[in-house]
Amino acid sequence: MELRHLRYFIAVAEELHFTRAAERLHIGQPPLSHAIQVLEADVGARLFERTKRWVRLTGAGALLLADARKILALAEQACETARRAERGEAGELRIGFTYSTPLTPLFADVINRYRKDFAHVTLTLHEMATLRQLDALCQRTLDLGFVRPPEVALPAGIVMTPLREDPLVVVLPTWHRLAAKPALAISELAELPFVMYPPGGGTGIYPQIFRLCRAAGFVPRVGQTAGEASTIIGLVAAGSGVTLLPASFDRIRMDGVCYRPILDADATTMLLLARRGGEHAPLVDAFVALVTDTVKPLPDQDPQPQRDYE
Repeated sequence: MELRHLRYFIAVAEELHFTRAAERLHIGQPPLSHAIQVLEADVGARLFERTKRWVRLTGAGALLLADARKILALAEQACETARRAERGEAGELRIGFTYSTPLTPLFADVINRYRKDFAHVTLTLHEMATLRQLDALCQRTLDLGFVRPPEVALPAGIVMTPLREDPLVVVLPTWHRLAAKPALAISELAELPFVMYPPGGGTGIYPQIFRLCRAAGFVPRVGQTAGEASTIIGLVAAGSGVTLLPASFDRIRMDGVCYRPILDADATTMLLLARRGGEHAPLVDAFVALVTDTVKPLPDQDPQPQRDYE
């Protein structure tokens, strides 16, 4: 059974006249009559009663008409879904994001705009540390990731687009003597314990803190670890130590904690969009284009050594 035969059948059923149906379909009447005969043979039932003066649907024809309309509508829907997928407007897009990403206004802007502009795409969001996201991209369980600089060589085939630069801040108890200062140098933290993500947590901030502290002349003494930023901040409030975090975390307001700018020039981090290079999946390309248009990404230059990005 061919879809075009169903279209011919519907035209005849609606017109109840072969000549008018043929004109509507822009075909000759003999080919139309032959197509209906082929359809009746395929179905195994007579669909029309016809004389030289009139055409009527049989009982079988009336039942087929309802289903034929559904079949053609479903076929058109399937084609439209495929066309949307080709344009990056349908399907599923899996995006990872770091713990600090939702605290940056651009994330909400991008996600809200994407959901509005691509309403037929199922957008699945996963909170994951940077290195976990890079692994997931390589394993193809993520399509894109909002990450921080990983401070290690990138996996082969992963490329990153810098989106914005964020300063780091010192997080310390409000009662600490250093809290009275408007800004701090990292060297001033040399004698204090640090509260940090665990070394195997997959975050980029863990090795970055060690790199910055070594540049300031000391190795940080880790007094406590925690897997969640809010827990780290809470431990700082409890007097377990100090920490460094992206400035976006200062939106987490907690009694007993304050945030101070860092004077060291290298105490910055970046938010980057990671993806597999050399691939041009419509869904991914559409999201990257929207991000580019929305947040006006920074030039493709490295705030850290070249090995971190390309």
